[in-house]
Amino acid sequence: ILAIMNFSFIGGSMGSVVGELVSRAIESARDKKIPLILICASGGARMQESSLSLLQLAKTSSKLARFQDSGGLFIPILTDPTTGGVTASYGMLGDIILAEPGALIGFAGPRVIKQTIGQDLPEGFQRAEFLKEKGFVDHIVSRQKMKDLLSRIIELLTK
Repeated sequence: ILAIMNFSFIGGSMGSVVGELVSRAIESARDKKIPLILICASGGARMQESSLSLLQLAKTSSKLARFQDSGGLFIPILTDPTTGGVTASYGMLGDIILAEPGALIGFAGPRVIKQTIGQDLPEGFQRAEFLKEKGFVDHIVSRQKMKDLLSRIIELLTK
């Protein structure tokens, strides 16, 4: 199953509809016993939906946990940007986490963090390369090479 978030539509925000669609993709992959690849692109939770949007974090994470507990393979691909609730939930829960070069990945944006803690952040903080160096991302790969890498990963891990 391949699910793709669209940042150009309301910043890829995760609300009740996105949460339901992601949940259905997870359930479909579990029922069919096939891997789930989710291309993440999000500015965060859909704040207009208030707590309904925040509930999607728990909903998608719990469905994903059941999928993985049943032996399912989950590969999120983190694009620029992947922030907020998507990062706080399924974006960082993959068996193998892939990211595009230079992708902004984090919960809150650098400006919000700086305003909160009153300090400058390390150079490249919240970029894919920084997260790979710290062990939060497994591979950084360009879109041109993504298909080949995904094919190899799925072939190796589903035999």
